[in-house]
Amino acid sequence: MLNRKVLKERYKDEIVSLRRYLHQHPELSMEEVETTAFIAQELDKLGIPYIKANPTGLIATIEGKHPGKTVALRSDMDALKITQKNDVPYRSQSEGRMHACGHDAHMSILLTAAKMLMDSKDEIHGTVHLLFQPAEEIGLGAKILIETGDWYEQTDNVFGAHIWSGLPTGKVSVEAGERMAATDRFSISIKGLSGHGSMPHQTVDAVVVASAMVMNFQTIVSREYSPLDPLVVSVGSIHSGTAFNVISGEAELEGTVRYFRKEIGDTIEGSVRRVMEHTASLYSAEAELTYIHNLPPVHNEETSSEIAREAAEKIMGKENVVLMEKTTGGEDFAFYLEKKPGCFAFIGSGNKEKKTDLAHHNDHFDIDEDALINGALLYAEYAVSYLERSRSL
Repeated sequence: MLNRKVLKERYKDEIVSLRRYLHQHPELSMEEVETTAFIAQELDKLGIPYIKANPTGLIATIEGKHPGKTVALRSDMDALKITQKNDVPYRSQSEGRMHACGHDAHMSILLTAAKMLMDSKDEIHGTVHLLFQPAEEIGLGAKILIETGDWYEQTDNVFGAHIWSGLPTGKVSVEAGERMAATDRFSISIKGLSGHGSMPHQTVDAVVVASAMVMNFQTIVSREYSPLDPLVVSVGSIHSGTAFNVISGEAELEGTVRYFRKEIGDTIEGSVRRVMEHTASLYSAEAELTYIHNLPPVHNEETSSEIAREAAEKIMGKENVVLMEKTTGGEDFAFYLEKKPGCFAFIGSGNKEKKTDLAHHNDHFDIDEDALINGALLYAEYAVSYLERSRSL
């Protein structure tokens, strides 16, 4: 139904302009007010109705001429608190804020996919929701959109994607199964007994307790869980002490746990708590744990991945649909998949010559804009293919 060659030529320059404008005007999580207004303005031009979320983000709806199933396409919107250091013509105009993860690309891709779908609206059998989601970086946006209106209950399938600097431009990964990890978060407060640095026997040293705790946590991964199941327990922050000659009586730890299997999620908090309590007891200290199950893992449903693979092959060629190892990064797209089948794709944008192969969240992060138009075609083709396949069931 989609004339891919014509659409690619029609929108290849426009999508770059959209991305550059959005890159220049980044807004942080839950602050995407102007971004939401810009998206709304672009949708108004296309005659696509939408409802706004609170406080930011929106859900737009394209009703095909013919009845059918409903598919949702998702893009995130928020930027990061990073000062951009690469000198490009479209550099961020907001000091200390930067689209350093590709969300500017995602918005331009979804807007362009909307234009492509509107070009074929009379041939669409079903409904397409367009999700412009806030606050992905802090894991709140998906739930906000799910609770806005009744689109989620009406939806039969959800598709999303992420520009990926670790994957070469022109490649795409859409395989089924485990794709991104759960992102649990924990904090620990340790209470010991402070005293003079020259008289440690009169103290309960919170720094020693915290250090032992960090080391003991490593045995959770190496000795309690199967080496065939990916698991990460990382302490990223330790705060303790006020002076070189004072033994601290308090310490604060913060960390993250990453995994893919539900069975690990059911037991890992207990493992962390047990190691914490026994380590504190060993040194006559006390410790308190706050544990948050932040984001669930992203698991691609098999049929949805098959639809995405077929769509990607039409656009990019079979040889460019590649297998990519799952990542222990997290994505709140997982919330959409808790009750609906769907697929999350990785669209390659890494190009060493263009310096677009740097890690996400790097202050020199950039994307290969050649990846944009194929990304838009993938979104549009997935929606059309899903709706067409649903007609024949």
